[in-house]
Amino acid sequence: MTTQIYFSSNKLGEVNGEQLQSVLDRFDLGRLISFCRTDQGAMGQTLLVSSSAGEFVLKGNPVFAGQFLEERYFIEYLDQHTDIPVPTPYLVDEGDDIFGWSYSLMPRLPGSHLFSPELEAELNPQDESDIAVLLADTLLQLHRWKVDQPGEFDPATGNVRPFHDSYTTWLFDTIKYWLDDAKRYSEIIAEDTAWVEELLKESKEAFDDLKYPCFVMGDFKPGNLLLQQSTDSWKVSGLFDFTTSYFGDGIADLPKMTALYLENGKEGTARQFLQAYKAGLQSCDQDVFEKRFKVHMLYQRILFWGCAQATNTVTWDTHLSFSAWASPFMEAATGL
Repeated sequence: MTTQIYFSSNKLGEVNGEQLQSVLDRFDLGRLISFCRTDQGAMGQTLLVSSSAGEFVLKGNPVFAGQFLEERYFIEYLDQHTDIPVPTPYLVDEGDDIFGWSYSLMPRLPGSHLFSPELEAELNPQDESDIAVLLADTLLQLHRWKVDQPGEFDPATGNVRPFHDSYTTWLFDTIKYWLDDAKRYSEIIAEDTAWVEELLKESKEAFDDLKYPCFVMGDFKPGNLLLQQSTDSWKVSGLFDFTTSYFGDGIADLPKMTALYLENGKEGTARQFLQAYKAGLQSCDQDVFEKRFKVHMLYQRILFWGCAQATNTVTWDTHLSFSAWASPFMEAATGL
């Protein structure tokens, strides 16, 4: 379901114009003009489609049953309760008569991706600062969607299904699982394992005390959002891809952007991003914030480490142990 980690997806395979015209006919969306693969997005699941009725994105061959129904659930709620531009209407065809698999069709949103060459060429330090605050504010909007208990959306019932055990148990067990998985592709020394176990032990109370679970996008990063500059400010012009969304601790959405800032040598911008987010919280003890952030960053670093080791795409000093490599990322929220 949504909390499952996917390092690959079901690709679209060969898609032809006749099939896409059938899609457009089904939703009365004009005549096909052109189509092409997307540069970014959804692990090979998406196509850009241009028709006489507009520009669209087709997303197909779901990685799990109900993927597109789940995305529609999140998108429709966010469209109704936030000011964040999301791809609506999000049309879903559960049939498989056109492609052999179900698909969704959504409007193509305008704007550029952060860190894209065309946008990077335009940005000055003030722009970068403004965008960091904007992204923090966007997350704060997302995280105002509160629920009674942590869990994930179940497309079969249309309801939020609580985690089998506690949120803390689910999160910690997942982290341990992926740490063990990383041992298949790299050396995880005893000191690394002890370091992880100590971090989890120190933060358990902070997670057990989570009183207000909220919507977590799960993949908040430049590839899933678009930016535009208006006369005197920047705005998020599009947010999409809710395949890994669930309900839990909103701080879980901070590590990916933070790590990207750090990896691009923008330590000050990373701190502005985190400070702006924390300042917007109604109440959050600094110690609790740091402990939760460290665990969520740990989770993302384990996934990143394991994937890079498995695919031979390591870009850092190979002599570093996992804990030595991950520690600087973990400290990003210290002393905000």
